[in-house]
Amino acid sequence: MSERRVTDALDATGIGYTVTRHEPAGSLAEAARARGVGAGDLLKTLVVRRGEDDFLLVLVPGDRTIAWPRLRALLGVTRLSMPDAAVARDVTGYERGTITPFGALRAWPVVADERAAAPRRTVSLGGGAHGVGVSVDNDDLVRVLGATVADVTDPA
Repeated sequence: MSERRVTDALDATGIGYTVTRHEPAGSLAEAARARGVGAGDLLKTLVVRRGEDDFLLVLVPGDRTIAWPRLRALLGVTRLSMPDAAVARDVTGYERGTITPFGALRAWPVVADERAAAPRRTVSLGGGAHGVGVSVDNDDLVRVLGATVADVTDPA
């Protein structure tokens, strides 16, 4: 079960977390309300392709979108793309809407938007299944993932 893979991975990090279960949400705003957080504190984990079998995960606040020119500049590349849902599932083990860096099939590099990494906040991420979220301290999140923190988003 994907949710179990997430909690096992979180347990292995030693950080505290809370699992929230709710009815599957029809939108990010619904999911944020169900988890008791604002849209900016619900982090989307987006899969980005750099090249053949070369992906990374970008943590984006729910009220923001990737700023492609800044992300390309950060990574020193001229081209990035988002894979289709099937490829995203194949490289993470999770369906869109449930993707999280915790327990992904491979430990892809993680970039966290600087707003997602603002200190001393609790953020919610996908929990590996629809209607499941995990909440963690964002300082712990950035530390255990070894995330690169940068300004890589624009308002949605």
